Amino acid sequence: MNIYRTADIEELLAPTEYVGRGIITGMSGDGISAVCAYFIMGRSENSRNRVFSEDGSRVYTEAFEPEKLSDPSLIIYNAVLEHEGRLIVTNGDQTDTVKEGLEKGLSFSEALCSRQFEPDPPNFTPRISAIMDLRDGGFSYEMSILKSIDEEGSACARFTYSYPGKEGLGHFIHTYVDNGSPLPTFQGEPERVMIPDDIDEFTSKVWNSLNEDNRISLYVRYTSLADGTYTRRLINKNKR
Repeated sequence: MNIYRTADIEELLAPTEYVGRGIITGMSGDGISAVCAYFIMGRSENSRNRVFSEDGSRVYTEAFEPEKLSDPSLIIYNAVLEHEGRLIVTNGDQTDTVKEGLEKGLSFSEALCSRQFEPDPPNFTPRISAIMDLRDGGFSYEMSILKSIDEEGSACARFTYSYPGKEGLGHFIHTYVDNGSPLPTFQGEPERVMIPDDIDEFTSKVWNSLNEDNRISLYVRYTSLADGTYTRRLINKNKR
């Protein structure tokens, strides 16, 4: 087995029915851009009743039809936040935890020590997070997963992965392996994926590879390593 094989994102997503929420971070093949993507999927009516919205560089989830929102916990949160040259992307309100930790001088992993997997038995959905560091003209990134150590949710296992930026290489982490009952938790290291130069190509590949019934929203951002300006794409299945 070639442990350095890098997959096309379509290879990983297209065969699966439900991988939950996913984060991809890395560098474009031309070495020009730091890249992140975040998508959400949903099976229940409450989960599917969502859209991504923006306020400047902040990206957050909100109800598509507020009157139908039955439980905002775990599904309404800031997904993307910036802090002093670093971009935080997560699948829950730990986005705010990381930002607050950075403001206090904590590292990414130290900030997440106060959090654990989501309290949603029997799934115990992992909290997945990433941070891209674009300070001082450099680029590196870290990814984290907090997940239950057993099927009872008795304790939290914590894993943090650190990567230098490398042209064309990204890493993909998601909450579940595929559909199931209970949902099978993501296993192993973040998966190696190819990052194309073009944001529209990458956005199309991710969105069109997600299961059509379960996909909800996708956000993709390409940030220039030269000057920090960025281009983004945002897709919501629910249209206003």
